[in-house]
Amino acid sequence: MSGEMKIHLFREMVRIRRFEQTCIKRYSQGDMGGFLITTIGQEATSVAIRSVMTEEDHSISGPRGLGLALASGMSMDSMMAELYGKAGGCNKGKGGVFSMMSPKHHHWGSYPIAAAQTPIALGFGFAMKYRGGDGVAFCLMGDGAMNQGVFHESLNLAGLFDIPVVYVVENNNFAMGTSVERSSAFKDHLAKRAEGYDIDWDVVEGWDLLAVREKLTEARERAQRLSRPTVLEVQTYRFYGFTVADANHKVYRSPEEIEFHKEHRDPIKLWAEVLKSEGLLDDRLETQIHKEAKQEAMAAVSFAAMSREPRKEEIIEGVYWECDHESEASEQGRHFFNDEKLPR
Repeated sequence: MSGEMKIHLFREMVRIRRFEQTCIKRYSQGDMGGFLITTIGQEATSVAIRSVMTEEDHSISGPRGLGLALASGMSMDSMMAELYGKAGGCNKGKGGVFSMMSPKHHHWGSYPIAAAQTPIALGFGFAMKYRGGDGVAFCLMGDGAMNQGVFHESLNLAGLFDIPVVYVVENNNFAMGTSVERSSAFKDHLAKRAEGYDIDWDVVEGWDLLAVREKLTEARERAQRLSRPTVLEVQTYRFYGFTVADANHKVYRSPEEIEFHKEHRDPIKLWAEVLKSEGLLDDRLETQIHKEAKQEAMAAVSFAAMSREPRKEEIIEGVYWECDHESEASEQGRHFFNDEKLPR
């Protein structure tokens, strides 16, 4: 990588953290409702995924997807407004944290149901192969999603039909509040389950940005050249709870354990040390990058606060394509749970 690219990756991780820290503060002040699920401590994975993707590739994630959405190129403004439930949001304020998607950036959202995104990623991979393209589907998921039946069905089809999909499993050791050891039966590593479907797998330390990126590059090349899937387990750690409402995250994890990871396994801190050792980053530039990211996040707060509330008549817009475009299908059946004719 060029020095410019290395600084870009650092800047993107800082932007994700500053954005999410700002979100936590605004959530605690009552400016947001619903869920808020952050990636703080796991930023390297999202940034690495988007850094190896080409214009032909697509990405999708589970509920912990704010980082991947921001790394994909989505603006802080549209994301913050979505979290505020405002019409200026990327999904017009209708989905909150679970609707961070942008077709323009080939990023297809964050799904709240465990492993719901895994067959969709499989479909993207199948479609790209069917059409004769070189694109690869990247699917970000958590360790808890690996226990869902639909994920195993997806692996079976991916291995059987040689689908170019890369399943990136962020194993932060706790599916909600239950440790991996108490919730999953496995030997050595969760990713080893891929062997049962004749799929290549690997494991990498998620706080090492360069190592994650190298493993993802290998997986992408395998998918592109051989049309073969990969399961990559990224060993990582979230500094906060499963959601901001997880009041027990310092109960099922000790405060000492959390502090150890913050001190020794913070991907931003470790990558900054690498850049400084290579003469690419100094204290002045580091401070400037953090300051710019904070200013961008605060500007997004202002945008969200000033964005208008959704209007009542907009509530069914963007729900069904047929209704928005008044197609023949919209005149048939029941798209909504009432007998009244749809408003025009």
